[in-house]
Amino acid sequence: MTIHMVKLCVGAETIDDLADWQARQLQRIPEPVHHTRMMPKRAEEMLDGGSIYWVIKRAIRVRQRIIDIRAITDEEGRAMCELVFDTDLVRTYAQAKRPFQGWRYLKPTDAPRDLKTGEAARDIPPDLDAALKQAGVW
Repeated sequence: MTIHMVKLCVGAETIDDLADWQARQLQRIPEPVHHTRMMPKRAEEMLDGGSIYWVIKRAIRVRQRIIDIRAITDEEGRAMCELVFDTDLVRTYAQAKRPFQGWRYLKPTDAPRDLKTGEAARDIPPDLDAALKQAGVW
């Protein structure tokens, strides 16, 4: 069964900030990666079609498919986890998310759906998005 990961995208104000950071990363390495201290216990489920859902400005706004999870050692000899992502950033409906430390698992049923090309405003504040949905505007 597939499981996803949700993580704060610290330092990014917009999806474009994340894209720019990863573009700079790709000048040095062949694929976008993120390092974290803990190895996910449910790594196999994440590799079965899972994605990382990035929280930007207190809302899930974009996801990337997880293509590999590797155990690595940092420069100081500490065990680390390297998450490897597909290069495609897939925008999602904004879904409010409170701040948290580290990362969390996200069930597929709780994940926001992807935005289709040309569908709705992309970076709308989550509270406005919720109000518009509740009012039946979209």
